Amino acid sequence: MNTVTQGGAPSAEQTGRRVEEVLDRLAATGDRAAGAAAEELVRALMDFYGAGLARAVALLDEGADAGARTSTGTGTGGGPGTGRPSPALARLLDDELVAGLLVLHDLHPYDVTTRIRQALAAVPDHPAEVLGFDPGTGILRLRLEAGGGGGCGCASTAQSPQQSIEAALACLAPEVTTVELEAPEPRAPEPVLLQIGARPAGAR
Repeated sequence: MNTVTQGGAPSAEQTGRRVEEVLDRLAATGDRAAGAAAEELVRALMDFYGAGLARAVALLDEGADAGARTSTGTGTGGGPGTGRPSPALARLLDDELVAGLLVLHDLHPYDVTTRIRQALAAVPDHPAEVLGFDPGTGILRLRLEAGGGGGCGCASTAQSPQQSIEAALACLAPEVTTVELEAPEPRAPEPVLLQIGARPAGAR
């Protein structure tokens, strides 16, 4: 599974795995005090930059909402209560690394259903239909659409449909823990067309 963002920076998923590996190595040494201190350090850092991200998201949306009220007398320019992010926040959401961090801290403005759709849209070589998602189990049921998975030879198609879809979901919808992928429904056979030619001249 690809865990590096398009810009080459480690993804939230990859960084989380590295932190867990370091904590596991500390635990393997048998020094419980060092392991507990390391876990406390990780929690403190997570709380600190999580609070900073929350403040940044709030300020971006509040500024956009205030600007909209000043210029139009209403709050329709994005921001709190409008149902959509401000233009400034929307640009941040387009960045894979930032979006992953916001999801990690439960700060992403879109619900899981919307983020699942966005993740699937990011894998155009393997279009899939959502059959259902169970938040309790984390199981997402998908059906591949017929005609998808064209082999253009690019990097995204080097992975299987399952791998590509799971990689996209890992960033935007980590609530999905299992992907159940069904094969596309077989296409109905095309009707046979009978060709009727004109009768030769003079034929009876």
